Amino acid sequence: MKKSICKAFYLAPLVALLFTACKKDDNKQEDQSPVQFIFTSDAHYGIVRAAFQGKTNVDAHTVNAAMIAKINGMPDLTLPADDGLNASQKIGSIDYLFEGGDIANRMEVSAAVQTGAASWEQFKTDYLQNLSIKGKNGQKAEVLMVPGNHDVSNSIGYYAVMSPVTDASSMANIYNLMFKTSTKTAANFNPKTDRINYSRDIAGVHFCFIQMWPDSSVRVWMESDLKAVAETTPVVIVAHDQPAVVSNHFTNPNGDHGINNTDKFDNVLDEMFKSGKTASVADVIEQRGFVAFLKKHTNIKAYLHGHAHESKFYTYAGPDNDVALPTVGADSPMKGVVSGADETKLTYHFGVLDPKTKTMTIREVYWNPEPANPAAAIKWGNKITISLK
Repeated sequence: MKKSICKAFYLAPLVALLFTACKKDDNKQEDQSPVQFIFTSDAHYGIVRAAFQGKTNVDAHTVNAAMIAKINGMPDLTLPADDGLNASQKIGSIDYLFEGGDIANRMEVSAAVQTGAASWEQFKTDYLQNLSIKGKNGQKAEVLMVPGNHDVSNSIGYYAVMSPVTDASSMANIYNLMFKTSTKTAANFNPKTDRINYSRDIAGVHFCFIQMWPDSSVRVWMESDLKAVAETTPVVIVAHDQPAVVSNHFTNPNGDHGINNTDKFDNVLDEMFKSGKTASVADVIEQRGFVAFLKKHTNIKAYLHGHAHESKFYTYAGPDNDVALPTVGADSPMKGVVSGADETKLTYHFGVLDPKTKTMTIREVYWNPEPANPAAAIKWGNKITISLK
């Protein structure tokens, strides 16, 4: 009995110490400082810009490399003295780079575009190897990306002649990068089953990175993904296509539903087009399906996209003007609606996400304001601050 009491006497302080250590660990505060990120899209390797920094017919590898160089210099800069998050503060760290798709341009013979494999190698050099920005943890910024319609078309074929007929290199490599595997190759990538939908929890916000657009097929994945997300947790969708998606991206509703030069549907979305028989008809039914999803999941608070090739902050209202989803569109370094003709208007976005206030500020960055002087400092453009509460 005395021996047992003695053991208990000596063990008690040790148990208390262990309990205290566990208790301290359980009460450890999470990092509540803002997270910063870059958002860009539509690199379109394989084509040329008519003019860039005093030269003509400049390839995408050169243009994208110049943009990445400007992004690498961002940590030393100070944010503008506006009313956005982190105003007037030195940037310092950048935790993520979001890329909105169309790594490779579609391999159409008429455009003399390079293979998807060659385009991926150039993208890898610029965005994965030469990108040097670091996050708060001192680690290299993580690249999070989604595929675009050109990436998907390269993997499944297109109604115009392509050479080779298919090349799934960009899709397979995006899949490997996002799912941290090396199992997919251009040869074994299966466009019907290898879907690039995934999510990340960043600074108290649940980001859904999806393949192309939230059609009925992607929404099945999202329903499953969001089951584990509290209704009070804000959700942000990152996609290639804009909320008001283009009709020709849906699956052909005619005949054998194939890709052909008569119907001109791209089949890059699984959902079969229901609004009509031609791609010229507005996709009202399809958008209403997405709007119904938004009304069900009211914690979806913002949408980031590429494809439209235009830097734009706006509110998506749906075809019946019955929703209000804050939306951010990204410019393309190669195909910009505005910047294609005026290279001084080339932009990417700089985002700041505050987990304490559940707000997100996104600012335009004009990264080529003086084409004759590539070393010229960036200029700040418009901004938007979105409440995610």
